[in-house]
Amino acid sequence: MSVYDRILITGANGMLAKAFRRRLLPLNLNINWVDRQTLDIVDEPACARLFEQFQPTLVINCAAYTKVDLAEKEPDLACAVNGNAVGYLARLCQKFGTMLVHYSTDYVFDGTIRRPLLPNDPIGPLSQYGKSKLLGEQLLQRNAPSRWLLIRTAWLYGPDGACFPATILKLAREGKPLKVIHDQHGSPTFTDDLVHATLELIHREAPSGIWHLTNSGQTTWFEFARAILNEFGLKTDLTSITSQEWKKMKPDSAIRPGYSVLDLSAYEAFTREPMPRWEEALHRYKTIIQP
Repeated sequence: MSVYDRILITGANGMLAKAFRRRLLPLNLNINWVDRQTLDIVDEPACARLFEQFQPTLVINCAAYTKVDLAEKEPDLACAVNGNAVGYLARLCQKFGTMLVHYSTDYVFDGTIRRPLLPNDPIGPLSQYGKSKLLGEQLLQRNAPSRWLLIRTAWLYGPDGACFPATILKLAREGKPLKVIHDQHGSPTFTDDLVHATLELIHREAPSGIWHLTNSGQTTWFEFARAILNEFGLKTDLTSITSQEWKKMKPDSAIRPGYSVLDLSAYEAFTREPMPRWEEALHRYKTIIQP
C-alpha cells in the first residue's frame, strides 16, 4: 500500500490547500478534498465517520484558524481548531495507520533568540494564536501516528486568499498611505514553495518530526511591503513604524515575535535542495496573479 493511495486534504477552500490543488490535480490521484462545510475538523465523530468511510493513507491538514488578531478575542475557538482538532486527527491517523502532515507557525516562538530558529529551540508563544498552534503541536506528538510531519512555516502568502501582499496591493491601488512595522524579522513563504517542499519530504520518506519550511532569506514587514510595491510597480506613501507604535494604534492586535526566522538547514541537508529566496518567490507570485 502506498501513502498516495487515498489522500485526505482538509481546509480545501484555504490558500494552502488551493496550492496543493494546483500541484496535485494533474496527477489524477485519489484525493478527498474537504472544507468546513463537508468536514468540520472540530467535530470528532464526523472525523471518525470520514476515516471509516474513506480509510485515508495520507492526511494533509490545511484546515486552521488563521485570524491572528481575532484569536485574542476568540481563544477557545482558536484552540478548538488549531489544537484539539489536531489531536483528534492524530488519534485517528494512529488508529488507521495513516500518515499525518500538519502545519504550525513561527509564532510558537517568543522572538528572544536572534538567530535562525531550530525545531528544538525553546518555545514561548506571545499570542493566543501562537498558543493554539502550540497546543496542536503538543497533541499531535502526544497522539503521534507511526508516520507524521509537523511543519512550521511563517508569513504565508499565495494567490488564493487573504494575505499580506494582497492587502498591500489593495491599499496601494486605492492610493492609501501605508504604515508598516519595521522591527519584526521573518521569512515570507510562498504557498507553492511550501507545497513543493512538503511533497519532497513525503516522497523522500523524511523521518517523523518537526520540520521548518519557509522561503530562504529574511526581511521585515516594512521591507517586504516595499519589495511588493517595487515588484508590482506601485507607488504610495509608505512609512515604517515600531511594533510598539502599531500596538498603540491597534490595541486589540496580537503581540508577534520580534524575530522568528526559521532555520532551514535540516530540510536542505535532507533533500540537498535549497529553498528558493523570498525575493524570487515574490516574483513568481506576481506572474500568477498578474501574468
